[in-house]
Amino acid sequence: MSSYTLSDATRARWDREVAKYPAEQKQSAVMACLSIIQQEEGHVSRESEEVLAAYLGMAPIAVHEVTTFYNMYNQQPVGKFKLNVCTNLPCQLRGGQQALEHVLNKLGVEAGGTTADGLFTVQQCECLGACADAPVMLVNDRQMCSYMSHDRLDELLDVLKKA
Repeated sequence: MSSYTLSDATRARWDREVAKYPAEQKQSAVMACLSIIQQEEGHVSRESEEVLAAYLGMAPIAVHEVTTFYNMYNQQPVGKFKLNVCTNLPCQLRGGQQALEHVLNKLGVEAGGTTADGLFTVQQCECLGACADAPVMLVNDRQMCSYMSHDRLDELLDVLKKA
């Protein structure tokens, strides 16, 4: 039995996304619907994937393939602030790895880990498309932070701790 329950509000949001596509192509709304799950639940569980698959008429594995392909979908609970630090080559050449290590050391977690207070999850990630602004970080998959020196990283962490 699934532990994810589809609310009327969520169904209405999914219905709006599905309505953007011809009826025979409603599976095209899978990414938008996964984003809605994540917004509401904080992550995409296997149970929620199964409910979405049934709703869209897809095999559950097809939904899971989308969830696991894109790093914007959290497959497990994350902290209030998910920090993705780019460690791709251009950022590496401009201090990306050092930025990641600085954040990990300051917060006392390993890459992919969440602080004990549940406030921060820190992950390394691939290219965020802002190579000229390296090193860069993405906060909660929405806010790009550029030129992240150790001082700027410290300042950002202090601001987020107060939020």
